[in-house]
Amino acid sequence: MIIKSTLAIILGGGQGSRLAPLTESRSKPAVPIAGKYRLVDIPISNCINSDIKRMFVLTQFNSASLNQHIKNTYHFSHFSQAFVDILAAEQTPENPTWFQGTADAVRQCMTHFLNHEFEYALILSGDQLYHMDFNEMIDAHQKNGADISIATLPVTAKEATEFGILKTDENNFISSFIEKPAADLLPDWTSEVSDEMKNEGRNYLASMGIYIFNRQLLIDLMKNPDTKDFGKEIIPQAIGNKKVLSYQYEGYWTDIGNIDSFFEANLGLTDEIPKFNLFDNSCKIYTRARVLPPSKITGESSFDKSIIAEGCIIDSSKIEHTVVGIRSRIGKNSYIRNTYLMGNDFYQNLDEISHNLQNNIINIGIGENCYINNTIVDKNCRIGNNVKLNGGKHLEDQNTELYTIKDGIIVVKKGVTIPDGFEV
Repeated sequence: MIIKSTLAIILGGGQGSRLAPLTESRSKPAVPIAGKYRLVDIPISNCINSDIKRMFVLTQFNSASLNQHIKNTYHFSHFSQAFVDILAAEQTPENPTWFQGTADAVRQCMTHFLNHEFEYALILSGDQLYHMDFNEMIDAHQKNGADISIATLPVTAKEATEFGILKTDENNFISSFIEKPAADLLPDWTSEVSDEMKNEGRNYLASMGIYIFNRQLLIDLMKNPDTKDFGKEIIPQAIGNKKVLSYQYEGYWTDIGNIDSFFEANLGLTDEIPKFNLFDNSCKIYTRARVLPPSKITGESSFDKSIIAEGCIIDSSKIEHTVVGIRSRIGKNSYIRNTYLMGNDFYQNLDEISHNLQNNIINIGIGENCYINNTIVDKNCRIGNNVKLNGGKHLEDQNTELYTIKDGIIVVKKGVTIPDGFEV
């Protein structure tokens, strides 16, 4: 049975500098998405939906909030063997250094994995957005007698130059690999894909960074301390020497690698028919259960193509193409568009709000008469009245104490106070 034969290993990623400033105080898997989840909830939920309920999450940077989230979220029956455990990088007599790459992270944690029985190690990334039934991938791995299986995604020629591209034979075994090929090399790197993918011009197979390894092979590969990374070393060295299977996946998948992809993925959830479906009973996304009231809308508020999480208070404002996170407060006559508000971790009580108003202290949330566009507002921010944050390509990249601008997207840093009348 797959539930007993598979152990999931979720890689928490490195420092996450490309996702800064969202990763200044938290690891990449702990970054909030869709107003109420964390990135790590995606691979964990895919595992749970696939009846794989023994999971390790490997991390070393800013892991406190991730530890807290997992501790407060994933509770299983005392009578089951299910668990989601954090393995933070640790220095030992055998391993005096921090994780040096994805393969090195797995190598340093092997003693913990080998305390459990498993036939297959399912290795996942903690910063991707997708739905996948891993049972189908494991079935293909078993039926084909593979040593390693790699989930692959058909991509276009334009996209192919940004990925590791794999070439397959007639039996879907991988025969060669190239990292981010130049455009003039692409004609030699097409693979057999479905007719639907051909019609969309998606003729190249990109590695999704999702792997299955047979137990003994993983043990053997981890004995070589010189190999630090799966994508750059382990996989290329295995091709031609081991039976490496391509498992083609044709659904929605995106790598949350930078601010632009993160922003696009979140706002894409507001589409009429989103590519990533949050409203699917068979592919539920699990997260921390919070006891929050329903959101309250007062005055003549209007909404278009937006997601509103629970516990929000919105007063006579206009919201367009926006994700509004938990416990968000938005004041009168504010116009929020093309924006991701992550929300807040707590409420202020009425006495505190009244005291702040009397003493010209800005409360948590969005003030009155604000205009916010093409912006990410991190958690627990205090944005005053008459604030204008108008992101766009007209803005140059910069980093300040209050905000960062990347690719025209304004990112308001966690917990900062934006004074009345402030403009970007």
